[in-house]
Amino acid sequence: MSDVNWRLAMRSLKRDLRAADVRALFIALVLAVAASTMIAFFLDRLERGLERQASQMLGGDLVLEQRDPFSEELRANLENAGFALSDQVDLVSMISRGDRFQPASLKAVDDAYPHYGVSHVDFGDGTEEVASGPAPGEAWADPRLMQLVEIQLGDQVQVGQTELIVTGIVEREADQSAGFSNFNPRLMMNTADVEATGLIQPGSRIEFEILAAGSPAALEQVQGLLAELRSDGVDVRDVRVDRPQLGNALQRAESYLGLAGLAAVLLAGVAVAMSTRRYVERHLDTAALLRCFGASQRQLVSIFTLQLLGLALVASVIGALLGLVGQAVLLRLLVSFLPMTLPPPGLMPLGLGVFTALAVLVGFAGPTLLRIKQVSALKVLRRELDPLPPSAWLVVGVASIVFGGLLWLYSGSLVLAIALLIGGALLLGLLWLISAFLLSALLRGVQRIAGSNEWSQALRLGGRQLARRRQAGLGQLLAFSVTFFAMAMIVLVRGDLLSTWQDQLPENTPNYFAINIQPSERDPFEAVVSPRVETQSTLYPMVRGRVIAINDQPPEEAVPEDARGDGSLRRELNLTWQAELPDGNELVAGEWFSTAQASDVSQGWMSAVEATPQATPVPISMEDGLAERLGLGIGDEITFSVGSDEIATQITSLRSLHWDSFQPNFFVIFPPGVLEQFGHSYITAFHLPEAESDLIRELITDFPGVSLLNVDAILGQVRDVLSQVTRAVELVLALVLLAGVSVLYAALTASLPVRAHESGLLRVFGAGTRMISRVQGAEYALLGFASGLMGAVLAELATAALYIYWLDLTPTFHLGLWLLLPLGGAVLIGVIGHALSRGLRRQAPAASLGLLGEA
Repeated sequence: MSDVNWRLAMRSLKRDLRAADVRALFIALVLAVAASTMIAFFLDRLERGLERQASQMLGGDLVLEQRDPFSEELRANLENAGFALSDQVDLVSMISRGDRFQPASLKAVDDAYPHYGVSHVDFGDGTEEVASGPAPGEAWADPRLMQLVEIQLGDQVQVGQTELIVTGIVEREADQSAGFSNFNPRLMMNTADVEATGLIQPGSRIEFEILAAGSPAALEQVQGLLAELRSDGVDVRDVRVDRPQLGNALQRAESYLGLAGLAAVLLAGVAVAMSTRRYVERHLDTAALLRCFGASQRQLVSIFTLQLLGLALVASVIGALLGLVGQAVLLRLLVSFLPMTLPPPGLMPLGLGVFTALAVLVGFAGPTLLRIKQVSALKVLRRELDPLPPSAWLVVGVASIVFGGLLWLYSGSLVLAIALLIGGALLLGLLWLISAFLLSALLRGVQRIAGSNEWSQALRLGGRQLARRRQAGLGQLLAFSVTFFAMAMIVLVRGDLLSTWQDQLPENTPNYFAINIQPSERDPFEAVVSPRVETQSTLYPMVRGRVIAINDQPPEEAVPEDARGDGSLRRELNLTWQAELPDGNELVAGEWFSTAQASDVSQGWMSAVEATPQATPVPISMEDGLAERLGLGIGDEITFSVGSDEIATQITSLRSLHWDSFQPNFFVIFPPGVLEQFGHSYITAFHLPEAESDLIRELITDFPGVSLLNVDAILGQVRDVLSQVTRAVELVLALVLLAGVSVLYAALTASLPVRAHESGLLRVFGAGTRMISRVQGAEYALLGFASGLMGAVLAELATAALYIYWLDLTPTFHLGLWLLLPLGGAVLIGVIGHALSRGLRRQAPAASLGLLGEA
């Protein structure tokens, strides 16, 4: 029997492919799969690429660091777990050649370096990719060290008590991820030469590292050992935790892509629901005939379910192929923006696309399809014996549950999915009431239109036709409103995202950072720089300090478990002091230091330094993101170690920062009068025009201890990012708009039999083709205007919520939306509906009235 059902289903499907509702259903499913697979392919590849890049940036899948050499027992345990090990030693020392001296960061690597990636080294014939470190007796210097010490390839440099030959200029290290965290010029050497330098002495500033490469299973096997090492004070970096974070632009782009994909799936689901309703109504007579021939209710459901499943499978294959092509286009648009080469596509997104198609079909078409099960064989003789349509709330409820499941699957947050479902259900009920009121008010207003010209009559007749089909009109109004809402929301978010990105980097954005400016150099440096740069930030004093206690507890015990590996607890922080809130900082909680408070702090701190222990905590301002990660708030106390002293502080305000502004930013700011007693330097950022590029050489000569970081290349890359993300966003936007058009097509196709019957009646009573055309155009335009108005309300509210709670943007009022969406809805629905009804207007009245049974 199953073979018979399958053959009947496929034969019927082949015949039905010529029907408009089946075409609309097929297009909707293809778009749902294409949208979900394209974005899933891209995000899956991005996720796996980040994991692979993390291993390269860390130098291994697991990195251990401490101030003393590691034991042989620990090495044996790691090797037994399946790890390959590489030793590394980091220290700071003076490098000299002749009468030139320069502090430098030394990085000693062994013969197993690197586990992942390659270093870019110039040996005199151009940059080469090298999968090793320097040989014993040799060293590689970075370009800044070469310039500061005036080194040429082949020269010898003094490192401690030994000399090394500089054989290469290292442009990029295989595992370098420090960014601005290490301001000294760098020298890479072999671990075999470390002992000869005589630099490993008690009290030396030195770090020993083990870089381990292994499988996820090996990492899982040593989790207990890693917990013990952390408790012993060893800095443990796990690739699964200490992975590179996406920049704000890419994070927002990723959020936008996910949002757009869900919008496309939702719109496709609405189109599927509307197409299925028309599909079922067309097949009620067929189902009645099959019942006459002995088919059971179960067989009926089986035949039509198999037919739709076959359609879904074909749509899934085509949609998945389109998604694969789409993600390749998306990747091409973002290729120079991404921080790594992405791995090839996996199979998971394909399965996700097929699952999405089946879920959309079951959720949005299932309840309507069950109507066929209730058809009676007597319908062959009595056409009025149609089974009752399913409850609207049943259709909406099942669709909401399925869409909520998809939302959970895509977002990974059950709380978010449930919250959106509950909010969506409440909003839908409210939307139904508002739509009913809006439609009634619009129809009453239309009936008051005076005049006897053709357009006045057409508007009144169109309004009366909508009034006669109030329930169907409300359903279409809701569907169109949701469609316009989704399309407008995606367009608005896209526009505001791009505006935010473009405003983020004006033309005079700083392109140089100057670091390690000593107090005695501050005024001379500023006197040289200020007249020749376009913009310059404040010179911020900077002191290094480490968090040693939080609320009188060890930091790792006082913070949430997932924050115990946070970098702010494992390294020294850059601290500063300011009397006024710096530019680009915004208070989000608490109050900034008052003048009286700063004076009291200064006097209290000085007396504490000179005589007694500190009596009251020093007020500080903390960046809100760091406070959130560490579970801290106003009133929490933090103890810092600065030099040989300890400073007890209390958080009195929280600030939000713009980390992408290319300005100096600080996690913690003190009031004046506390940190000045410690050794400090200054940092500033400035925009140097190309015509003044000679200034850099002058600064290097006159201020050799100042580190100058050129971020012009990074600025150019970020600006390219904005351009590339713009194109990627527009690609996804086009997909969402196509899904929206599929909803309009499906909804209008489903209503054609009713409108055919109405046009037939108008012809019987003497209306001509021109009059019918205007009546239908007026009806569609009224429906589109009301839908556009409702869509504008929803889009404005939804985008404001998204900006505040998801995309971290400032909500704005979109006046153009309230003008364009209602008028655009009237034109779009009017044009599409008028075009689809063209064939009906040419039908003879008898043919149009013959469709009454399908209506």
